[in-house]
Order: sequence, then structure tokens, then C-alpha cells
Amino acid sequence: CVVLVSTACYALSDYIHYRTVALLLLVTVSIVAMFFDIFPVLIAAILSALIWDFFFIPPKFTFSISSTEDILMFLMYFVIALVNAVLTFKIRATQNASVRQEERETTLKLYNTILNSLSHELRTPIATVIGATDNLQNNAEKLSAQNKTDLLNEISNAGLRLNRQVENLLNMSRLESGVIQSKKDWCDVNELVYEVVNHLQDNIKEHKVKVIIPDDLPLFKLDYGIMEQVLSNLICNAALYTQPRSSIIIRALCDNDNLILIVEDTGPGFPDADIKNVFDKFYRITKTQTGGTGLGLSIVKGFVEAHNGKIKLENRPEDGARFTITIPAETSYISKLKNE
Repeated sequence: CVVLVSTACYALSDYIHYRTVALLLLVTVSIVAMFFDIFPVLIAAILSALIWDFFFIPPKFTFSISSTEDILMFLMYFVIALVNAVLTFKIRATQNASVRQEERETTLKLYNTILNSLSHELRTPIATVIGATDNLQNNAEKLSAQNKTDLLNEISNAGLRLNRQVENLLNMSRLESGVIQSKKDWCDVNELVYEVVNHLQDNIKEHKVKVIIPDDLPLFKLDYGIMEQVLSNLICNAALYTQPRSSIIIRALCDNDNLILIVEDTGPGFPDADIKNVFDKFYRITKTQTGGTGLGLSIVKGFVEAHNGKIKLENRPEDGARFTITIPAETSYISKLKNE
């Protein structure tokens, strides 16, 4: 860099005063200090001083300086170049250290958040499984058939809960690594919704679930597995944060080749201050008694964006929350598909 700038200045030496060249070389050394370690920067500073002396200060092509003023100016340049190089390097080093410190603090905070989130979500079902199996092994003769059925149901529910948390962690890892790529095929949204609802019967058995899908809804080209996970997480979230016997409404419609999916509930809704943060990783609403790792909604957002779609959360005017998903997708009515 120093040689290139010096060459350009030398080519224009008839138009540029040699003292102006000193300023240009100082700027070059400052820029070099922003990108290199201290030793290359010091070499650049020394080299620039020697080049300026040899090629620009009269008499040219010699290291001798005839003018006392130029000798003082050269010494000042040499000192300023070195100090400037060192200070610029130290400023950059301080900034880098500050960034690393912030990254360490962020990592530590995230680590603590993960531990706090998972400690309850994993410990509770594990304790349930251990307790139930303990009872079945040690008190089998004293337990009635109904007791045994209840314990087996507890083990099953705890296993499903563990499986859901592990799936969420794996899905988040896949999203962040960029592994997830949507594999789209023709999808019947009506079939998709009812399959998810039937699969989640144990989770939503205490809620009133209503599905509203028009009969003439076209087929959409979607990744069935990804959209299944999106709906599953939204419905589980609605069931988790609403009271028993509250309603969960699932709607689907087509709007200008966009699939619109709406999942809403009649629960308490979200605090206004939390709405903008609910899709962040490991974010959990404060002052809620329910658990959760804070991954479900961030995974939903990632999966929707994998379809080039958008998701919006808002509170309903009457009560409850409403998630609206908009996904641009190819559409095909059955008659049109048959013609193809």
C-alpha cells in the first residue's frame, strides 16, 4: 500500500508538493494499521518515512536533507507515523477486545438461558418417567389395573414431551446451520390440518378445536413435513398458554396464490411489550406459570421463512391471540391438476 501510494505521488510530483505527500503517506499508514498487526504497521511507518525522504525531500534520491526545516519535519513525520501506527493499532485491538467480551457475555447469557429453560422442561418428564416406572416395578401387586393404566399414560405423555423438546433443539440447530431446505410437493391443506389435530389429541383434549377451511381451497406446493411442524408448534403453544375449555380456531384460505393460515385462541393473549420478541430464540413471557424452552415460535418463524413466507402475531380485539401465516405458493385445483 505504501509503495503504491508513493508511486502514484511520484508520478504526480510535478503537481503535488512533497509536504502534501507526507500527509498522504500518513493516511496510508493509518489505514494499514486498521487491518494489520503491529509489526507490519511499524514496517509500513518506517518504509513510508524512508521513501518520503529518498524520493520526495530535496535533494531527491539521497537520504541527506539540506534544509534544517526539512530535517525537523522529517523527524516529526517519523515520530508521528510511528505514534499514529501504534495508537491506531491499539484502538483496533481495544475494539476487538470489547467485541470479544460482548460475544463472551452473550454466549454466557445464552448458555444460562438454555440451562434454565431445559432444566425444568427435561427434568420434569424424566422425573415422571422414573417415578412411574419405579411404581410399576416395586408396587405392581398393589396397583389396580386403572392405576397401571394411569402410570403408563404418564410415561407416554412424558416421553412425548421429551421427544418434542429434543425435536425443537434439533430443528433449531438445523435452521441455524442452514441445513433445512424445503422440499415442495402438492399438498392438501385440509388433510394437513386434520392430521396435525388428530396427532395432538392428547395435548388439546381439554380445548375446543374448530377448523374452518373452504371446500374449494386449492392444492398448494409446500413442504408437508415442515408445515406439519409449524402447525403442531402453533397449536401446542395455544393449548399450553390458554385455559381448559377455551377455543382454538384454525383457518386456511387462498388469497392471490398465497396460502393464508390462521391459528387463534380465546385465551388471555400476549402482553403488548412481548409481542415483538416472541419469535426470538429462548424467549419466554415473564410471569407465566407454564414452562417451555422458548424455541417453538422461533422454529415456526424459521420454517415459514424457509417457504419465503411471513408470520405475524397480534391480539384479537375480543380476546386471545392470532397467528397469521402468509406463504406464496403454487396453487392447483384438482381439475387443473388432473388435466396436467
